[in-house]
Amino acid sequence: MRWLIDADVVLDVLAEREPWAEHSARVLELIEAGHAEGFVAAHTVTTLHYLVEKARGSETAVGTVRHLLRLFRVVPVDQDRLLHALDLGLADFEDAVRAACAAKVAADVLVTRNVAAYGDAGVPALTPVELLAGMEDET
Repeated sequence: MRWLIDADVVLDVLAEREPWAEHSARVLELIEAGHAEGFVAAHTVTTLHYLVEKARGSETAVGTVRHLLRLFRVVPVDQDRLLHALDLGLADFEDAVRAACAAKVAADVLVTRNVAAYGDAGVPALTPVELLAGMEDET
């Protein structure tokens, strides 16, 4: 399985945001354990660095990014992805870029708490709760 992870899922874990942190952490644990390949769009990494640096300082931000780069494969945001994103017609361009990155790596699912933002993006979007429930149904 291939999962592209939205920044909000990673932020839930990093900031221990309730009530979402537990399910989001479980998704990341499954990736770390090798149950799925985890991907993030390149712009997700820069956004996370910025937010962590602002909240916790540069050293923590660098350490966080290093950890994320061991956990996830990064999907480049290049001209092709940006053009694809424009063609998706989603209301939010940043979400469209993320969906275009998911398509690039043939992700099975885009894991996000903002499922509605992805509409008909060509890649199914699921919340961490929905993803985990679906996995339980398969066992």
